[in-house]
Amino acid sequence: MAKMANKNPQQKKEDSFEEKVLFVNRCSKVVKGGRKFSFSALILVGDGTGRVGYGFAKANELTDAIRKGGEMARKNMVRFEIEGVTIPHEIFVEFDGAKLMLKPAPDGTGVVAGSRVRTILEFAGLKDVVGKSLGSSNPINQVKATFKALGMLRKKKTLRALRGIS
Repeated sequence: MAKMANKNPQQKKEDSFEEKVLFVNRCSKVVKGGRKFSFSALILVGDGTGRVGYGFAKANELTDAIRKGGEMARKNMVRFEIEGVTIPHEIFVEFDGAKLMLKPAPDGTGVVAGSRVRTILEFAGLKDVVGKSLGSSNPINQVKATFKALGMLRKKKTLRALRGIS
């Protein structure tokens, strides 16, 4: 009974993060006895307050790939600068073949973006953003482009200080 009580606070701490499977790929290899399948999973984890991370893992079983991806996502969490419920400025980013444009939107607009970009923005806690994914539809590159774009965002105060404007 005491062991159960010790495990519960740890579980609650991890439960503060939402986890979602963004993409699953099944790969097959033909061997002497037939086909051997392996899986890869792209997992997103976020808390809705500016902290979000992703993990990409491979395994012979789907559940193992999802579990490993979730662990990697929790290890690779990053914090983004957000202003209220939107981003501070417009940004255009390229990562490999994926191109992404994000723009701040007026209150009440909601997140207008493709499925993977939308999920990342919602997990980061953003409510009013317009995004457009151009170029590649590769899910891993789209996720990396979105993280690159969010990492390049700077608050208005920071930009003014860099430019020497008071």
